[in-house]
Amino acid sequence: MNSAVTASVDTSLAVLHEVFGYAAFRGAQADIVEHVVAGGDALVLMPTGGGKSLCYQVPAIVRHRAGRGVAVVVSPLIALMHDQVGALEEAGVHAAFLNSTLSFEDTQKIEREMMSGRLVLLYAAPERVTTPRFLAQLDSLRERGLLSLFAIDEAHCVSQWGHDFREDYLALNVLHQRYPGVPRIALTATADELTRADIIERLQLEQARVFISSFDRPNIRYAIVEKDNARAQLLRFIQDEHEGEAGIVYCQSRKKVEETAEWLSSEGIAALPYHAGLDTEMRKRHQDRFLREDGLVMAATIAFGMGIDKPDVRFVAHLDLPKNIESYYQETGRAGRDGLPADAWMAYGLADVVNQRRMIDESPAGDEFKRGQRQKLDALLALAEAHDCRRVRLLAYFGEGSVPCGNCDNCLHPPATWDATEAARKALSCIYRFHQNGGQRFGAGHLIDVLRGKVTDKVTQFQHQRLSTFGIGADLNDLQWRAVLRQLIALGHVRTEGEFNTLELTSSARFVLRGEVDMLLRQANEAPGRGKSARTPRTARDKPTPLPLDAQGTTLFTALKSWRAEVAREHNLPAYVVFHDATLAEMARARPASLGELGQISGVGAKKLEAYGREILRVLESGAG
Repeated sequence: MNSAVTASVDTSLAVLHEVFGYAAFRGAQADIVEHVVAGGDALVLMPTGGGKSLCYQVPAIVRHRAGRGVAVVVSPLIALMHDQVGALEEAGVHAAFLNSTLSFEDTQKIEREMMSGRLVLLYAAPERVTTPRFLAQLDSLRERGLLSLFAIDEAHCVSQWGHDFREDYLALNVLHQRYPGVPRIALTATADELTRADIIERLQLEQARVFISSFDRPNIRYAIVEKDNARAQLLRFIQDEHEGEAGIVYCQSRKKVEETAEWLSSEGIAALPYHAGLDTEMRKRHQDRFLREDGLVMAATIAFGMGIDKPDVRFVAHLDLPKNIESYYQETGRAGRDGLPADAWMAYGLADVVNQRRMIDESPAGDEFKRGQRQKLDALLALAEAHDCRRVRLLAYFGEGSVPCGNCDNCLHPPATWDATEAARKALSCIYRFHQNGGQRFGAGHLIDVLRGKVTDKVTQFQHQRLSTFGIGADLNDLQWRAVLRQLIALGHVRTEGEFNTLELTSSARFVLRGEVDMLLRQANEAPGRGKSARTPRTARDKPTPLPLDAQGTTLFTALKSWRAEVAREHNLPAYVVFHDATLAEMARARPASLGELGQISGVGAKKLEAYGREILRVLESGAG
């Protein structure tokens, strides 16, 4: 390593320790920081909680100290900008954001700070960055050598294949065309190979280095249960596993979000709704409460979550199937950012498969896009139907090999399986005979009634008791038949049509009818298939803590959290922006008696030591007494 590179690494490490209070970089962070500090472009794929922000914040500070001026961070969310800037200012870094929440006077003041070069980082939305006015300001900064770097956060938003496509991101290729000498770093937590290629092409990052970290989040336990009264299953899950803890419950529709929040509240669980149909002020108020209060559950559509930095979200639950694995991974990744045990729980049923297939089929998008979306949905359905390790399948989707984790539902409770090939053939034969018998199509409920030999009004009306398939499936119950149909639809052998979701055979059904396709299904009703916990219920005493603490350490940790809450209220910031739980726990364990000792605690930078050091020592001293 030459002397210039060594100096760069040393400078970056010094910033990491002085500003953020960390002794060393994690994983690929050091290589990324060194590359960007030196002026290189980068595409960074790093899981939520992996430390993506430091990959551009440290280079921005290093380059600013070298006289390179301001770093512009493209961020899609106002709430994220506010919290990131608050955290940087707490750490002693001059940062600001420009967005619609600011007054004209405040906007002008920040623009003056930016144009003077005193600002280290400026956060702005993509639609602002690409306006003629803002580009003219960037031109002026570049001419004076005061444009340090561009960081494009949530870079998957630029891809039509990504799960959060935003048209405003497409215009960001102007940054390469107009400022080719300014380094760019694009960052995302989720992107499969197709999405990565799209990001590189659309942002013109062909010459950039690509850094891909492991996608594994070993602290997250994945569980997918068969829907059987999803509300009751969710309630059992929260009460058994996460009572009084923060979590997110994702629902597909706005109506379901509001109904779920209201129902959870009626069951004694503090819950709030969040979706794009709520007015701006209510969304902000609910998000602020979720970030600042302990133990709240947010029922939300996918409008909530991108950039949520709350570290102690202990669970993410899905009451409806996401669109694809990227969405699932991104949403579940909001749990356990602090590295402590967390759960990703999903209830999944036949209606989910039908709805997702229908949304793709009825989309006005082109055939190529629809094919891509169907392939992505197929991968998610395979994950949901799997009876082997969830984590192995999840990581394989992103091109990462692994071994069974021993920590997902299938590893902890290997499900019993059964050969459903013959049952599948019976179901397909019955659908075929519906069509032969007058060309009629029927839904899943009626099909199951006929297979099980139930004489209902509809069976009698259409004389389906005369069909050769009537009663041939009496050996299976409703749940087993629904599992068979779910798999047939998931694999594309059956499709649904119209508003009543009637069933129709596809061309591939004939291979199943001929017995050329084997279908091995998980046995219905096995733990945790009916919402049963995948582990022994935790009591309040078992709640995860950053470090094992003795009785006095626990008392000090509680006292430090109370002190932190007061500081956070005074500064109008989430508590974790002041200090993470892990940092407070280390203080409670080590019990430093001097500012020098306190400064060695991970997460205590120079500015925070100066601002809070003596108060922390006072809290520790009084708690120890």
